[in-house]
Amino acid sequence: MNSTPSVPTLDCDVLVIGSGAGGLAAAVTAAYHGLKVIVVEKSSVCGGATSWSGGWAWAPGNPLAKAEGVNEDKETFRTYLRAVLGDDYRERNVEAFLEAAPHMVGFFQEKTSLQFVPGSKINDIYGKLPGAGKGNRSVGPKPLNARSIKPALRAKMRHQLYETSFLGMGIMAGPDLSKFLSASQGNLKGIFHAGWRFGFHLLDLLTHRRNMQLVNGTALTGRLMKSADDLGVDLRVSTPATALLRDDNGKVTGAVVRSPEGELQINAGRGVVLATGGFPNDVQRRKELFPKTPTGREHWTLSPRETAGDGINLAESVGARFRTDVKSPAAWCPVSLVAYRNGRTGVFPHIMDRAKPGSIGVRSDGKRFVNEANGYYDYVEALIAATPEGETVESWQIADSRFVRKFPLGMAKPLPVPLFPYLRSGYLIKGRTLEELATKCGIDPAELRRTVARFNANARDGVDPDFGRGGTAFNRYSGDPTNRPNPSLGALGKGPFYAVRVVPGSFGTFAGVDTDGLSRALNDDGVPIEGLYVAGNDQANVMGGHYPAGGINLGPALTFGYIAGRHLAGADSYEDDGTRATVPSAAEPRAQW
Repeated sequence: MNSTPSVPTLDCDVLVIGSGAGGLAAAVTAAYHGLKVIVVEKSSVCGGATSWSGGWAWAPGNPLAKAEGVNEDKETFRTYLRAVLGDDYRERNVEAFLEAAPHMVGFFQEKTSLQFVPGSKINDIYGKLPGAGKGNRSVGPKPLNARSIKPALRAKMRHQLYETSFLGMGIMAGPDLSKFLSASQGNLKGIFHAGWRFGFHLLDLLTHRRNMQLVNGTALTGRLMKSADDLGVDLRVSTPATALLRDDNGKVTGAVVRSPEGELQINAGRGVVLATGGFPNDVQRRKELFPKTPTGREHWTLSPRETAGDGINLAESVGARFRTDVKSPAAWCPVSLVAYRNGRTGVFPHIMDRAKPGSIGVRSDGKRFVNEANGYYDYVEALIAATPEGETVESWQIADSRFVRKFPLGMAKPLPVPLFPYLRSGYLIKGRTLEELATKCGIDPAELRRTVARFNANARDGVDPDFGRGGTAFNRYSGDPTNRPNPSLGALGKGPFYAVRVVPGSFGTFAGVDTDGLSRALNDDGVPIEGLYVAGNDQANVMGGHYPAGGINLGPALTFGYIAGRHLAGADSYEDDGTRATVPSAAEPRAQW
């Protein structure tokens, strides 16, 4: 039906389009079960937005938690998600995720090169809601020395996002980051740790011209790529898919791709997995779906430029439904813009600094608008809601002189890194007084003074009656444990004062292709499109556009990629603590799990 006999052909069992967490998880799982798998990637490197992420995946009930003696009942997870998601709780897909996530972690941990560390102290965001977790629901990738990856494969790996590195060196959230921060405060163990880490980084740059100490998202994609390579997966970069192929019965049977050697038809006997990273760089869709983004360009994503909605466009071309009925179309993150001398604009995600004591976020009216220590999603959602129609959606993260020498303020690093490069570029604004700072930033000076005075008086008592900052375990863990009485609350004291302009950004998109619990694309009637699977941010978000915990992008991406790979391979069971859970085989498709 869609044959192109003049184009060279290549045959496989499974074609995966996209190479982030979802696509690679599907590829590794299918290949482990004996299928011939080809992965095609539009970019010249693999990893997508996953490589630029923190690498943590929300996977409640995982075996690493059980190994630490944490055995939570699945109903606890349901209770929490129902409380957060409300009417957006889609039982079919949530159940599929909760059932498969522990198996996914166990599979990769035991059968592949993807090894995890437990998120023992990572709390769910909304700690006051029923069922909220206080740790052990997330897993992150173990650091990886890239020397263990053969050079040809290493050349296809995306580097760490420069803005979240230290001169290209990744720093892992947790003990690694804590030791770096303690070094800025003169801690000898921290200084030694930072010294040897950075020393090895310099050696890597001299000998390999790249960072070889992989952490966070680079470790996750590096381990997945190594696992795929070990299993014989054919990883092809600079090869965008341009059209899906179907047979006379409408089954998706492959795709036409544009390779460096020319156009190529890839026939996939079992099916195709779309995992191209959603549409964060599709300006037209942003204009249509993102709030207070009138041209589509008032938004700065942390995803690579290749994530422009290709997978969604391909899915729609064969009748798949694009779901926009989610609470939010994107996974919001507050970001600041870094202007480089070469004309490039970098995007820095404000993940850690907002919760540290001695800093607040305000709009141009000089007023706070959010609990700054809550999740990054909540910050942007509140900022958008607080901004009147027609005004620029922006805020200012403000800190005192002690803060900027102890903690990062955006991309500005603490001691011993000097502040003058950030001041010279205009990234960091400095004022001897709050009023001077406000004038330079375009903030109401009198209102800012009143806001800081009120915040300081309450912070000294360890409370925030206005927004509840520091009132949850999530807030306090993200703060400074040495700060009393509340790790997340500290007065803005001695000047000079500093500010960074913060604007809306995102890690990726939540609106996406409608799927069932087996990751199969659904048409407008809710019927699976045979041979077409969707994972990662191409898939409509299983959390309904909410953000209940860190890692709710990567956890579902890995899990639904794993589900797709198993179903394509016809795997019908897996073991979990001696029990067996049965799923439909590929030969017996079913609309619901």
